[in-house]
Amino acid sequence: MKKVLVTGAGGFVGARIMEQWRGRYELLRLPSGFFARTGEAELCAQVEVLAPDIILHAAALSDTGFCETHPEESFRANVDLPLWLARAARRVGAKLICFSSDQVYTGIRQSGPLPEALPLEPANIYGRHKLEAEQRVLALLPEAVFLRATWMYDLPGYGLPIRGNLPLNILQAALHGRPLAFSEKDFRGVTYVRQAIEQLALTLDLPGGVYNFGSENPLDMAATARIFARALEVPLVLVPLDRQRNLSMDCSLLRTKGISYDTTEEGICRCLRDYGLR
Repeated sequence: MKKVLVTGAGGFVGARIMEQWRGRYELLRLPSGFFARTGEAELCAQVEVLAPDIILHAAALSDTGFCETHPEESFRANVDLPLWLARAARRVGAKLICFSSDQVYTGIRQSGPLPEALPLEPANIYGRHKLEAEQRVLALLPEAVFLRATWMYDLPGYGLPIRGNLPLNILQAALHGRPLAFSEKDFRGVTYVRQAIEQLALTLDLPGGVYNFGSENPLDMAATARIFARALEVPLVLVPLDRQRNLSMDCSLLRTKGISYDTTEEGICRCLRDYGLR
């Protein structure tokens, strides 16, 4: 059984990896709060003790607003830590798989689904740091894999941590009679996290490089929110948002590797079936 070290094992994605992969791999985790206090030498020593076959780096500082106002903290979490893990992975001979983000595409003016090979100059700190991590880690460890993930969601359940996401935001707005603001010029994939984690198992043998990872979505976010509200069978009051953005990703590269997803529209139906709501 392969040994997989999961960073961020208590977070939104990491906790679901630990729950869904139980019994399939020998799952390892670092002590709670370890990244907040560690340096590179201590991290490498800990990885050497654990001796994983795979390091799955799901930890990140992903609040884009916080990263914008705290760039040094963002750099440490989103650039330094992946680099330290890359050096540790090289030392123990482990495969390194890191979550990146669709935020690397901020600032792109091209319309339609975006492929991995586009030249990028992200428009926010978080996106810039994620792109820098990709570039620097792959220069050091070309066999590393980076997965540019979409916005992910889940519903409360399984005793797992939850955070703000599209269906939850829609449900809470309906419950409290609040409007939500979305733009008809904002394009982005939105992925059911439990399907993402099932597909994540197929990435363990990918060749090194960068891959768009998640559900594709040809619809703008206002139209997407309406589809989710209809699936959830709740009212939705939309307020127009003045945002022009394209984070919609072309995931055909992963499909050539046998990894595919529901569309964003299909994903919410899968989610509701999983929770017995459809």
